[in-house]
Amino acid sequence: MDETIARLVSDLESQAPISLSFLNDLEVLLDYTLNTNDSIDFENLCTEISSRNLSLSSLTNAISSAMDSGPTNLSLFGSKVYLSLLISPNSPVFTLFTPMAFLSLLRVVRRAFKKLSGVSSERSGSRSQGAKKKGRKNVGQRKNSAETRVFLENEEREGGFEVKDLLCVLERLEMVLGLVHLGRFPDCLKGLIQTVCEIPVMAVDFSQNLVSFGRLCELCSRVLSEVLKAEHGNQGDSAAEVLKALTPLILLTKSQTRSFGLGFVVNRMVGMGRNSGEIKKAILNLPKHMVRKAPEKAEPRGLAVESIMEVVKALDFEDQVEFADYVVKMSQGNAQFRLLAVDLIPVLMVSMRDPLGLDSDDGFKSSWGLRCLEALIQRCSDITPGIRAKALTNLAQLVGSLSGIEKSRSVLKEVMGFENEMNMSSEGGLNDLLQTRCMDEKAAVRKAALVLVSKLTALLCGELDEELLKTVGTDCSDPLVSIRKVAITALSEVFRIHLTHTVAKEWLHSVPRLITDNESSIQEECENLFLELVLDRVSNAGSTSSSCNESLLHELNDKKNSLDMKIELLYPEGVLGLLKEICDGEVAPWVKKICTSLGKKKRLRPNIAISLQNIIKTSESLWLNHSNQIQKWTAPPGAWFLLSEVSAFLPKAVDWEFLHHHWQLLDKYKPVHELKSPLEQDVNEGIVDVESNSLAWAGDRVFLLQTISNVSVELPPEPAADLAHNFLKRLEEFNMHTTEVNAHVKALKTLCKRKALHSEEADSLVIKWVQQLLSKASQVLDMYLSKIADANKDSAFLTPQTLASEKGTREAATSSTLESRSITAVYTIGSLIVSCASADLKAIIPVLYTIITSGSSDRKSNRLHGAALPLKQTTPSLYIQAWLTMGKICLADGKLAKRYLPLFVQELEKSDCAALRNNIVVIMADFCVRYTALVDCSYMLKITKCLRDTCELVRRQTFILLSRLLQRDYVKWRGVLFLRFLLCLVDDSEKIRQLADFLFGNILKAKAPLLAYNSFVEAIFVLNDCNAHTGRSNAQSLRNETRPFSIRGNDENSRSKRMHIYITLLKQMAPEHLLATFAKVCAEILAAASDGMLCLEDVTGQSVLQDAFVILSSKDIKIQSNRGSSLEAADAEEDGGDSGGALAKGRAITQAVRKSLIQNTIPIFIELKRLLERKNSPLIGSLMECLRILLKDYKNEIDDLLVADRQLQKELVYDMQKYESTKARSTAANAVATMQRSETYYSPADPKMRNSSALKSKLPEKLKSDTKVASAVADALAAATARSVLREVSKGVSTPPLSAMGVPKLKSCTRETGSRGDRPSNVIESLRRRQFFDSDDEN
Repeated sequence: MDETIARLVSDLESQAPISLSFLNDLEVLLDYTLNTNDSIDFENLCTEISSRNLSLSSLTNAISSAMDSGPTNLSLFGSKVYLSLLISPNSPVFTLFTPMAFLSLLRVVRRAFKKLSGVSSERSGSRSQGAKKKGRKNVGQRKNSAETRVFLENEEREGGFEVKDLLCVLERLEMVLGLVHLGRFPDCLKGLIQTVCEIPVMAVDFSQNLVSFGRLCELCSRVLSEVLKAEHGNQGDSAAEVLKALTPLILLTKSQTRSFGLGFVVNRMVGMGRNSGEIKKAILNLPKHMVRKAPEKAEPRGLAVESIMEVVKALDFEDQVEFADYVVKMSQGNAQFRLLAVDLIPVLMVSMRDPLGLDSDDGFKSSWGLRCLEALIQRCSDITPGIRAKALTNLAQLVGSLSGIEKSRSVLKEVMGFENEMNMSSEGGLNDLLQTRCMDEKAAVRKAALVLVSKLTALLCGELDEELLKTVGTDCSDPLVSIRKVAITALSEVFRIHLTHTVAKEWLHSVPRLITDNESSIQEECENLFLELVLDRVSNAGSTSSSCNESLLHELNDKKNSLDMKIELLYPEGVLGLLKEICDGEVAPWVKKICTSLGKKKRLRPNIAISLQNIIKTSESLWLNHSNQIQKWTAPPGAWFLLSEVSAFLPKAVDWEFLHHHWQLLDKYKPVHELKSPLEQDVNEGIVDVESNSLAWAGDRVFLLQTISNVSVELPPEPAADLAHNFLKRLEEFNMHTTEVNAHVKALKTLCKRKALHSEEADSLVIKWVQQLLSKASQVLDMYLSKIADANKDSAFLTPQTLASEKGTREAATSSTLESRSITAVYTIGSLIVSCASADLKAIIPVLYTIITSGSSDRKSNRLHGAALPLKQTTPSLYIQAWLTMGKICLADGKLAKRYLPLFVQELEKSDCAALRNNIVVIMADFCVRYTALVDCSYMLKITKCLRDTCELVRRQTFILLSRLLQRDYVKWRGVLFLRFLLCLVDDSEKIRQLADFLFGNILKAKAPLLAYNSFVEAIFVLNDCNAHTGRSNAQSLRNETRPFSIRGNDENSRSKRMHIYITLLKQMAPEHLLATFAKVCAEILAAASDGMLCLEDVTGQSVLQDAFVILSSKDIKIQSNRGSSLEAADAEEDGGDSGGALAKGRAITQAVRKSLIQNTIPIFIELKRLLERKNSPLIGSLMECLRILLKDYKNEIDDLLVADRQLQKELVYDMQKYESTKARSTAANAVATMQRSETYYSPADPKMRNSSALKSKLPEKLKSDTKVASAVADALAAATARSVLREVSKGVSTPPLSAMGVPKLKSCTRETGSRGDRPSNVIESLRRRQFFDSDDEN
């Protein structure tokens, strides 16, 4: 060792930079000292250095210089030697330790780890690029170990180092901390903490294959633990520095680094905090610090929430509650804090114990969980859509979690306002909140609200508010597929859990209609739900009742209950009510489509048909057991209808004996008041109200006939022939109601096919009985028309009294019967033509032509019977049925359609019968499908007139039919067709308005996205009945044609209707189209007005210009600039994407277009303003209001435009200020006048007189907030008070002293002290002589 010591001292004396050999010699010496715990050699070294007049600091400085300037291997080697020097036995630590050397050591450690991390990143990057080029994955991972060895060899050759040296440095660093107290060196302490906390971040990239990451983290934890000891200064300050440095690690997405930071805080620091109040205080502030540092994006924010909760869980319960209260306060902060609070609240309530205070003596009202829950519910109405959606989603998760605990259910109901019916229906409660959110403008909010409704269904056992159910049902028709799916799930969950009449009605009116949805997955879901919730429920109820019918019937007969109650007891699951709702007119078409789809997919089971038969049998048995007349019995509503639909695919499941029995029953017996047309009833009876069971009886017959035709394939030949003969005989009598005719014809046709041996024989049989029925129908019509003609001839020479006296009762009854048969015969002809289009109609067409032209003034059309037949007035039912039948005939024959089409259009225009107009619209729609080229644009314009029909049914039918034609491209959106559809948006009928909103908001937006943009300006002219844009004069004929499709007038109602249409169109446009529409309105309306092309003296021209001002100043035509990255992120994450680049690009384009737009617009406004001022037009107010809004919304663009013309800018500002002052005075005058009319007047002498401050308190808040209006109101109140004083003086009433009035007190300029009565009289007299008040103050 003596030689080593000599070399070391010699090198120090030379003062040259130390070499690697010097460090090796020193390391050998120090290692020997540490291993043997013998300090003799080290002491000899120190003695030798001192003997050469060298200080030990020279050794430290030399090593520090090597750490700063040497290569990485030398620097790391020097760090290792320096730490060994400090921890050697009997080492003079205070002499050897210097802050500069220690900071150099820390720099070496950081540099070494960064180098390893950088090399590892480059190597992994090159491997990934190579894998992409070769089309292989994870190629580099299979060669990690070999590359690592090569890397280490290269490092050693190039002056590299071994990683174990780094670990050795950390180990010895921990030992040094036990000897050196860093409290005196704050910079060293802070640097050490930052360095140790950075090591896991830098080491995570390469440590998996080089060293154990766990060992490295353990060394870092031990170092940080040493730092937190009291020997190193104030523990609170040290803990704060450690936590501040660890926070970025905890918030990182790298799991290993995050685990290290969380593990150290939770496992080590929390334990230290129990023994040190200062460390505990720092730990309590950590979650709050992490909240402030949490990222904004969704995934990192979620990890931050998890990390925060890991720390909070390790705290004491009291500290957890304190943090929960802090989160509640956060929910009232800025957008980022509100969003983070919304994420934290559900995790807090699930993780912490007893959130609702169930085990507390104080109850839930003082629990911390209640405060959190209220804050979360409050955030459901946040101004930011992303926060609203997140709050609703988290509230749904929270409800789902707490609903599983029995104790929490009742408390949760009470907290959320569902404990009793009064709270549930109270205004402003959670029901109102959910209704509002389910109709929110943002899709993510609507979806989250529907998810919450689903969770609340389980909590409330399905007992949801009726209005909320309707709102969910409306969402089933949402434009977005995802919203429709969630709404279907929510409503079906209620239907599954809590079946009531209201729930069943809403579900059946909302879900089955989606069988026609464009999305196939929704169609499948609709089928599955109908099969599960309806068909399976009916099947189970019917099969269950059949097994216990006998015992139940005996038990029910012993009880004194009504028949309906007994039937309900047989089927307690609400099955009968469900069946009744199925046969509703709006639901039945969708049920038919669903049953057809399920049948084609062979998903219908025979149990459903058997169950329906059991239900009908049980109802009949129960009726007979009560000794009721069988002719008054009807099956449960909907049973026959559903059986008729499923029997088409389950013919073998329907018992023929069952059908035969009920056919005989319904054919033999008829209800007391059989359903028939009013004209068929006996003239002596008058108009008799038809009983409800009569309609049910007729419906049952129709559905039974349909069922028979469905199962006819399975019938034996003989019963089939008997039934066919029976049906034919009944048809030949023409005494059925029209609702039964189609069913008889269809069943007869099906039975003929069953009876025939092959298809040719079946066709011949069908044609044979069709011709037979047509012949008999022709005879009935000829008989009736002849009788009417004869009666007209006879009555031409008789007075009305003679005619009435000679007409007997029997003749009237015979005539009524013949008329009813004629109506049925005409309807039967139409049904026959639909079933057999090849039938011979030569004898039928002239008769029908005679009927449909009987009301015409053309005498040529009535030569058949010699006199005009007033069938349109005398027999309107026959007249209507004849038009309907002629339409069916024309659909089967194109030549006839071309010939008679003008007649249909003529009747559509002139008819005063709404039913006939409705039928003709349906016929014309069928013509458009069958003969598309035949129905030209002129005919379509005639049809669109029905959109303004006086009858709501005709308007709705026309709208629906034309919408279908437009969707299927049979009709194009050309000309005025689109503009005429706009009036449906403001129709008097709510149903039509809803249909129109759906058409424009969903269908047209996807099918024709440019339609609203292309027709917007023209719509403004058309709705105001102005032809300035066409260049044609308003001829009277043209005005009569267009006036029904305009909303003329400047009244409030007309303006609001037009504005609603404009807003609807603007909402369909893309942002670039909004800017283009802004430019078009300015160029084609404002510029036209300033150039004189739009007449401003005309009322319609003024309305057009005023509408243009309102449109340009509306918020719907503006492109809202998104402000605040947190708001954008919260909204974008709910939509499932990161659109930062697209948003930035869109903003740049928008700003450029906006600037160009304003540069072209402001000159037009200025020119138009001067024109209106010259004409003293009342539109100047609308222009100034629009210009005021533009100056506010486009301030930057307008400032850039007017920068070169300061005089113009000053003029605009002056005009705007003058206009606003005038407007404020007008508003103030109106407000004061309103208050004066509503308040009781008091004399100024009266002590109860209101002063100005009292009147100001009555002002609305909106007026108080406007400083200009408030100032004008104060002036108006002062003037009113002064006028009131003068009026009272004029009447001889003494004026009260100024101290009693609400006016400023005046001090005399002299110090005279006299009575107050001598001066005021002179002052008042002088005021009376001055005539400066307005002349209208006595109004």
